[in-house]
Amino acid sequence: MPGKYLCECPQGSSGDPHIPNGCVKPHASRTGLILALGAGIGAALLFVVLGTIFLIRKLKERRKRIQRERFFKQNRGQLLQQLVCHRTDIAERMIVTLEELEKATNNFDKSRELGGGGHGIVYKGILSSLHVVAIKKSKIVIQREINDFINEVAILSQMNHRNIVKLLGCCLETEVPLLVYEFISNGTLHNHLHVEAPLSLSWKDRLRIAVETARALAYLHSFASMPVIHRDINSPNILLDDNLTVKLSDFGASRYVPIDQTGVDTAVQGTYGYLDPMYNITRHLTEKSDVYSFGVVLIELLTRKKPVSYRSPEGYDLVNHFGTLLSERNLADILDPQVSREGGGEVIDIALLAAICVKFVSAERPTMRHVEMALEGIYEAKVYISSDMSDDESEENYQLHDVSIGVTNLDTMSQGLRRRTGGKPIGNIMATKLSGHAGAAPPYSAPSPNNLHSHRLADARDARVLISHQGGRREVLMHGQGMWSSW
Repeated sequence: MPGKYLCECPQGSSGDPHIPNGCVKPHASRTGLILALGAGIGAALLFVVLGTIFLIRKLKERRKRIQRERFFKQNRGQLLQQLVCHRTDIAERMIVTLEELEKATNNFDKSRELGGGGHGIVYKGILSSLHVVAIKKSKIVIQREINDFINEVAILSQMNHRNIVKLLGCCLETEVPLLVYEFISNGTLHNHLHVEAPLSLSWKDRLRIAVETARALAYLHSFASMPVIHRDINSPNILLDDNLTVKLSDFGASRYVPIDQTGVDTAVQGTYGYLDPMYNITRHLTEKSDVYSFGVVLIELLTRKKPVSYRSPEGYDLVNHFGTLLSERNLADILDPQVSREGGGEVIDIALLAAICVKFVSAERPTMRHVEMALEGIYEAKVYISSDMSDDESEENYQLHDVSIGVTNLDTMSQGLRRRTGGKPIGNIMATKLSGHAGAAPPYSAPSPNNLHSHRLADARDARVLISHQGGRREVLMHGQGMWSSW
């Protein structure tokens, strides 16, 4: 229409009113701008957060890597220093990474715990090779634990004995190294002995376990390059595989002894109840300290009592109560009933052997080599009797009804052995020097055959063990390096 018009955008909007859709509301454009700005800022913040997390993770990983490298160098150097006189390639070929052990144990999950010794917690692990292993991790981080773990690597990496647990590897990337062992599936001697059941290990199995443990200790004490003292022999440290074969473990407290020395002065370590009292007093560690602890294990095998906690009604510990009853000829009062039923005259032989192992004066104790030979003789005689005699005959001649009449049992045993070996005497009637033995003759007058009954347990060019009865008294005579001792 002709005329003059004034075009304006509606109230609340702005723009060019002369074109279609030229007027827009201001808040719509601001909303879009705000949304665009918000999206940009959000993306930037997300990027910053993710970047920060990534950076922190990388820094942590770097810090862990640096720490692992530091621990690795530190532990490797300490290990190499300990192995300087031995094989220096051990630190290289036995190394396992921490990552692999974390995977093997599901980050050391509590459900993988097998138990713990005096020097750490043991976990069950499955390596990438599908090998089942036992992994030992320290409970606490102190320098002594580090030293003990390094010490265990240094010792076990050089051992090769069927009755000593095998060390498969170690991880040096933690402050205290992690140790990787063969997995022993059947628990400890302690677990088997102290089950809540009337029956435990058979007497024959207990004898064999004693023999195998003695073999392992004799091996340690005669180790070619430098003898080793275990220092913590006890039933929890004696592992058993599926065949009840002994695997001696926990060498954290063990010590090398220079060949030209008889012992070392060191801080007292060990398990209460098994600890050598002379070592506890003097702090002088010798091979005889292991002999004492092993004697306590023998008593534990005989009685099925716990050395750590046992107390007699009079307040005696296990060793003292055992010795008192043995001297009073009342050993049956403390014997495990299963041992009384299954054992024969060899029960007294073991009891007497245990008694001289736990003598207070260490010089009066036998060596582990002598103990090993004695036990092998006893065990072989037991196996011979079990395999060669009928059940009725074995029951009649060898059942231990009353240890207080052990002399009669021993006589019967000697007669049975002679009869079963075609008249060849297993026992010696007289104590005579072994052919070729350079030591001095035993310092006592050999009695006549009429009042001496002796059962030879073992002999060799350098040692002999006799258990004899003379004038109503049984005694153990052990000859080694010209020294005889009796109990």
